[in-house]
Amino acid sequence: MHRLRTVSPSITHDVSTPASDWSPSSWRAHPATQIPAYPDPQALADALEEVRRLPPLVTSWEILALKQQLAQAQEGRSFLLQGGDCAESFVDCTSAVISNRLKVLLQMSLVLVHGLRQPVIRVGRFAGQYAKPRSADMETRDGVTLPSYRGDIVNGAAFDLAARTPDPRRLLKAHARSAMTINFVRALIDGGFADLHHPEYWSLDWVGHSPLSDEYRRMVDAVADAVRFTETLSGEPLHNLNRAEFYTSHEALLLPYEEAQTRQVPRQSGWFNLSTHFPWIGMRTTAIDGAHVQYLRGLRNPIGIKVGATMQADELLRLLDVLDPGNDPGRMTLIHRFGATRIAELLPPLVDAVRRAGHRVLWIADPMHGNTQSTSNGYKTRPFAAIRSELEQAFDIHAAHGSRLGGVHLELTGENVTECTGGARELTEADLERAYHSTVDPRLNYEQSLEIAMLIVRKRHRLGR
Repeated sequence: MHRLRTVSPSITHDVSTPASDWSPSSWRAHPATQIPAYPDPQALADALEEVRRLPPLVTSWEILALKQQLAQAQEGRSFLLQGGDCAESFVDCTSAVISNRLKVLLQMSLVLVHGLRQPVIRVGRFAGQYAKPRSADMETRDGVTLPSYRGDIVNGAAFDLAARTPDPRRLLKAHARSAMTINFVRALIDGGFADLHHPEYWSLDWVGHSPLSDEYRRMVDAVADAVRFTETLSGEPLHNLNRAEFYTSHEALLLPYEEAQTRQVPRQSGWFNLSTHFPWIGMRTTAIDGAHVQYLRGLRNPIGIKVGATMQADELLRLLDVLDPGNDPGRMTLIHRFGATRIAELLPPLVDAVRRAGHRVLWIADPMHGNTQSTSNGYKTRPFAAIRSELEQAFDIHAAHGSRLGGVHLELTGENVTECTGGARELTEADLERAYHSTVDPRLNYEQSLEIAMLIVRKRHRLGR
């Protein structure tokens, strides 16, 4: 489906194979966290066996194409835009929600391509982001204790015993909805939804009066003029402008489910997780000898690591040695998340250590998770000013330490939600009550997401890189 791009001579192709002591089930011999306790082990085994028999959600050649593009991003020749829901829900597997999410990412990438003058790699946090980590296995409300909500792939959000009991059949529902999502995205793109001749098709109705709309429309007009000018000179239509490459990602959290979709394919060595193109490890599962690290070390997929305030330089270097012993181009993406008040203290030692050790990585910023706050009226939110501050500091820190910020990782939605305060409309705590729909973490709405894309362009221009 995707054409492999040629990489520079300095980049070698991945010919690595996993260690002989690794198999998709090797993780079971290591300490595992964030794995729910299912009351019926046989029902779980039956559901996992059914998942194993289902067709894969992605292909090995798509995975290798993404890896090659990430290798280019490591060299500074492209920019990674990774975004989507904090946690997908089954009820939101609808054409409107999926197409709006795709519109947001397309519009953001258009802003970035126009402003950065380089390719943008589009990776969605969707078609599989159904599991969420939790700080505690149980939750207590008004004297009642039940299992914590771990995402729709595990249990329901409603606070009652029936909903909160882990249900293995949800694994099959998650696979089905992931397939529906990615197939609909592919159909939209192959049908011309991403056509650069008509970027105006990507507009969302509710944002027509946004303070950012005039600036965005000027960019749309500039891109359309450039396309028409080039086609006039060449005397024929530009090809490949009617589609865009899109990839999927999710946190590889629920290891039994991930194992069931880890497979070998003809004419390729090693093992691929075929539930997603780009799995990542969250902050709660980065133990060197833990099950999650041991599982991901054997995959051919490119992988990411969330890097937060508790990560020490020596720990990060050990993780890189385990997960990428061959220093393979495009293999490793480091997604840092510290918060606006701590990034200046915590990021520089990590950047310096990785650079001195000679590891080839792609650094991207997650300015969302470190800036979560609770409001006086009981909502979790993220102030846009803090998100903006952490992102701007990230660009400056990398530039000052001989590194490069090559992407951004955002939790966002195409819906008209009010979950993060601030932004162009200066949303307040009182606005949160109007349209707060997330069951887990607050997300940027369409307008705030577009503002982030414009911010990235302006910041890169000021840095002159």
